[in-house]
Amino acid sequence: LAQLRKVVYAFLPLPRAQRVLGVCSHANHIFTGFINGKIIDSAIIGVICFVCTSLFGIQFALLISVVVGVTNIIPFFGPFIGAVPCIMILLMVNPIQALEFGIFVIVLQQFDGNILGPKILGDSTGLSGFWIIFSITIFSGLMGVPGMILGVPIFAVFYALIKRYVNRSLQKKGMSDKTEEYQTLDYVDVQTG
Repeated sequence: LAQLRKVVYAFLPLPRAQRVLGVCSHANHIFTGFINGKIIDSAIIGVICFVCTSLFGIQFALLISVVVGVTNIIPFFGPFIGAVPCIMILLMVNPIQALEFGIFVIVLQQFDGNILGPKILGDSTGLSGFWIIFSITIFSGLMGVPGMILGVPIFAVFYALIKRYVNRSLQKKGMSDKTEEYQTLDYVDVQTG
């Protein structure tokens, strides 16, 4: 890392080098927070799944919990991607348990998405739900499963860079950078700004 910083300072003018290293630091913060948070969140969901499926007497509780926990790393769609093969396995063994497990996974994912996930991840990416789904869709199409996992932090970095550029451009024009002020704005008077 020190060698990379040295190279950046050697080949770029000082102000540009500072900006590049600032962007890299911000990207590192986003990626680290998101990946660490998702791993902790997924591990907790896997343990909760194991405890509950064991209490319900569902067969293959450990296998099912590992699959649910691992696929939970993929935002939004991962839990359902993991639930489908688990339900298929349970359908072959006991259809009633498959139905119980399907209902349990829906409840578990509501808990994860509305309570546990936001507490652990907080605002690590700075993206709304729309942009998260958008980034997963785009990057999964471009990169497959790795895109589903890494698409959110990659898009969050791009989003932060674009937001920074837009805000600086507006400030240079003497305009507000607060989004709320543009919700009801029809036009800007050229003479008064």
